[in-house]
Amino acid sequence: MSASLAAAAATAMATSFQSQCSYSLFPSPLPTPQNPFFRRRFLYRSLSFHASPRPSLLVPLASAAATPSAEAKKQRVLIVNADSGGHAVIGFYFARDLLGAGHEVTILTVGDEGSDKMKKPPFTRFLELVSAGGRTVWGEPADVGKVVGSDGFDVVLDNNGKDLDAVKPVADWAKSAGVKQFLFISSAGIYKTGDEFPHIEGDPVKDDAGHVAVERYIAELSFSSWATFRPQYIIGSGNNKDCEEWFFDRIVRGRPIPIPGSGMQLTNISHVRDLSSMLSLAIANPIASSNKIFNCVSDRAVTFNGLVKLCARAAGLEAKVVHYDPTSVGVDARKAFPFRNMHFYAEPRAAKEVLGWRSSTNLPVDLQERFDEYVRIGRDKKQINFDVDKKILESLKAPVTV
Repeated sequence: MSASLAAAAATAMATSFQSQCSYSLFPSPLPTPQNPFFRRRFLYRSLSFHASPRPSLLVPLASAAATPSAEAKKQRVLIVNADSGGHAVIGFYFARDLLGAGHEVTILTVGDEGSDKMKKPPFTRFLELVSAGGRTVWGEPADVGKVVGSDGFDVVLDNNGKDLDAVKPVADWAKSAGVKQFLFISSAGIYKTGDEFPHIEGDPVKDDAGHVAVERYIAELSFSSWATFRPQYIIGSGNNKDCEEWFFDRIVRGRPIPIPGSGMQLTNISHVRDLSSMLSLAIANPIASSNKIFNCVSDRAVTFNGLVKLCARAAGLEAKVVHYDPTSVGVDARKAFPFRNMHFYAEPRAAKEVLGWRSSTNLPVDLQERFDEYVRIGRDKKQINFDVDKKILESLKAPVTV
């Protein structure tokens, strides 16, 4: 659980004074100092949408960004939340943290309260939010004004849309309703594959990606404060999409773990509490976080092979890894494996330098907690479909004893 938002604001203020610089979406109109001493202190990366090379632009931090005076007040927050997928759990954790800090929270989940999707976590835990004083409603993003009624909000987080069609109605309504701060959950998947890793804010993005169109549109609306967040892979109780479970399913049943390629591909896995704490800091610091993009990730990478070992250690069992070439085997790696078959990891540089944020993700500890819950809910006894695995293993003539 993150510290109080007031304490977080103070931490971010101190960090801001130390760095005296910030990431900005747009190049600064100020010239770069020529004095070598000041030049070294002020040269930082820009967060321009069109920044393709890694060299940076000067962006000095406005002094007001380090002053949290009016920023620590309690806010009325609306969260527009997805009804499925890996991002759904972000809204739940964020709402819970905000309520714990004394804010007013309404969470609007896309769809119908009576749908089968609501029978899965994190939606089965929404009573926790209601018990803490939160309000839960359901409906379509296009009808957000009708769904929330006359309630006014200071902050809106869109944790649902992947393209402009889905987000534009929410953003337009928020602007017309006088919302001061608009936050958007984007995706680190919009970065173009390059030769340098990790991805940092300002690296080239895919112009045809739906999230990119949304980011640009929000920037054009001129909210008093706005920010976008780019997460990668998420773990944590209540997650709606398999991540670590994929490995546990095979380890506890004594099955080989089919890993595409060498298994040395690097990726980033973050506990959802880290994502929530970063969002909370943005609300605590609306000036410092305004016009910013944040990689919403932990600060360490892990290899596929390493993740297998960590999951096996959490389960207290041995794991056998089988590497394969998806093309030779004739399978789509996107359907056979829960991660992108490539180096894919970002760095939370902006959040650390602008907000004073720190990651709390600890994979060995977090995976142990996840495995304990995995067993507690009885998934280790459930019937799992391994048809794709069987095709891979049969092609490799790898023995399967179970």
